[in-house]
Amino acid sequence: MGTTGEAIALSPALVVEDDPAMQLRLGRLLAGQPGAAVPPVFAGSLAEAKLCLENDAIRLVLVDIGLPDGNGIELISWLRTHRPHVPAVVISGWGDEETVLSALRAGAIGYLLKEREDAELALALQAIQRGGAPIDPFVARRILALLGAADEPAAPAPPTASTTGETLSERESEILRLVARGFSNREIAGLTGLSRFTIESYTKSIYRKLAVGSRTAAVFEAKVLGLLH
Repeated sequence: MGTTGEAIALSPALVVEDDPAMQLRLGRLLAGQPGAAVPPVFAGSLAEAKLCLENDAIRLVLVDIGLPDGNGIELISWLRTHRPHVPAVVISGWGDEETVLSALRAGAIGYLLKEREDAELALALQAIQRGGAPIDPFVARRILALLGAADEPAAPAPPTASTTGETLSERESEILRLVARGFSNREIAGLTGLSRFTIESYTKSIYRKLAVGSRTAAVFEAKVLGLLH
């Protein structure tokens, strides 16, 4: 789901949000981005969102966590299975560590907070457009603090295998380190001398071994497992 690190189209987008005022706000922000020629589609529930996603033209989903008929993370997981080419970004008022990690592990490529000013959210949308995976700074600090706290107690040597029991190869570890530094697949190809398609094959293998669905989730999972330092 939007895991290549390449540019992502913001139009047409699906906004999954049950607050009419927030729908208007996000619609206005999306309309202000370069290349946003098609107005976004709006859904106020998970059921409506899945109906909207029958339209194969949707290129991006902005999803809230708290919805009338369930949790936005359910939709992210559904996308990963049924629409793996459509990236999802959370935009919510919820920023607790458990919710954020669950969303990233489900396949979200970014996590933004509604409380931010329009200018900050607009910059995050521009980052998505360039292939970035924006995480709200407040959220990122809390997650990094959580990971740091997990490293404090004395423990056995860091694991070298993923949750599936499969060890990352030396090349996969190299590519994962470059992903963690923010390089796109195209840039990693240039740095390693491999083709972009070979890099994409390696990244898919990394996601499978780490049981994740996005670059952002792969980096977080790798840090939790002690694969990145």
